Amino acid sequence: MGLPKNFRDAYLAAIVEHSSDAIVSKDLDGIVQSWNAAAERLFGIPATEMIGQSIRRIIPADRQYEEDAILARVRSGELVPKFETMRKRADGTEIPVAITVSPIRDASGTIVGASKIANDLREQANLRAELLHSQQQFKALANNIPQLAWMADEKGWVFWYNQRWYDFTGTTLEEMQGWGWRAVQHPDHVDRVVEGIQHAWDTGEAWEDTFPLRGKDGEYRWFLTRAQPLRNEAGEVILWCGTNTDITEERETNERIRLLMNEVNHRARNILATIQAIVHRTVGTADAELTEALIRRITALAANQDLLTGERWNGAAVDAIVRSQVLHVIDPTDHRVAFEGPEGIVLKPTAAEALGLAIHELATNALKYGALSNGDGEVAVRWRLADRDGERSFEIEWSESGGPPVKPPERKGFGTTIITRNPEMAFHGKVRLDFRRDGVLWRLAAGDDALTNQSASRSQ
Repeated sequence: MGLPKNFRDAYLAAIVEHSSDAIVSKDLDGIVQSWNAAAERLFGIPATEMIGQSIRRIIPADRQYEEDAILARVRSGELVPKFETMRKRADGTEIPVAITVSPIRDASGTIVGASKIANDLREQANLRAELLHSQQQFKALANNIPQLAWMADEKGWVFWYNQRWYDFTGTTLEEMQGWGWRAVQHPDHVDRVVEGIQHAWDTGEAWEDTFPLRGKDGEYRWFLTRAQPLRNEAGEVILWCGTNTDITEERETNERIRLLMNEVNHRARNILATIQAIVHRTVGTADAELTEALIRRITALAANQDLLTGERWNGAAVDAIVRSQVLHVIDPTDHRVAFEGPEGIVLKPTAAEALGLAIHELATNALKYGALSNGDGEVAVRWRLADRDGERSFEIEWSESGGPPVKPPERKGFGTTIITRNPEMAFHGKVRLDFRRDGVLWRLAAGDDALTNQSASRSQ
């Protein structure tokens, strides 16, 4: 059984009145017949002012043609599907709305008016404007960074490149999307690159590699490439963002520096060889001990220079310095020297040279007079980083045992300067030199002034 007409009318009226959408009825001339509360809120005009007035009051002058078209379609019995447009509020400001219009028929089926539903699009318009602004900002940023950039979905399918990529490669998205980027890879590197990036896709691990890419001119340039995964709240990869940074000039510069450093090292070694020859010719057999001491120290300088040149004179690691200098003096098959200390402690060049000469001098003295002059003695070389009152310090120790009884030297010569004053000045530290009867003990303690930034920060 249907509802009574008066109840049904009241029911429908309540729905219209309490709807969050503006619902308006008008006759075939556009005169407003009803105006619900949502319409009052949306347009800022009370129903008492709009009922009996033309709907054209809320239509901007440049959109009056829309009302003509709407009324024509309504008279012909058509439904006007939802469309977006602009309408005016009471204060004259224009707001975006979505409108749907349908014919109203009387009991005989004759079209007598139209019903209009208007949805407020101001929030959506603001969101669209913000999205468009963000897109414009992203596009401007992506196309003006010096790197080539790209994005891939969670499975590694590349779907976007910035303009830099297209400018460099001379390609299109259709050619490059998915795995199309392999076409600009160098054939000598493509298999390695594919294997590496596939591992990243499979594991979700960040990826980094260096390889050449072919430009539109057919020439290859070297790029440092990185890809980082973007994850959702569940930790799942939803996107990959990658960049390719051109490092061709950096590589070429580094290669030139390497060649120049090798040339400098070569010439320096020639100078040291010349000095050795001068020592032999000048002093010769007249003072064999002096000749030997000078030659040894020149050799120690050359060994230090080789280490520093290998690191482009940025510094040298303590373990490399110690082992190199000891093994220049002692037979590598002689295992009576024990080394103990962490890798990764890197000294500045001045400190590296001072330590190298000191260790060389200690090793030579141990071989001639100390623990390594017999078959039973041993040497322990230990170094470490330590924290003292919150400040990092560096310590290294040379300890001999098992050799002949030790006697303090009767005089202090240049060798003593090499193992005491030189390190103290280079490290801004303090050297302790003990001529213990059971073996020489040499210890250097200093702050971190002589350490490079790449030195390990952990304490041992």
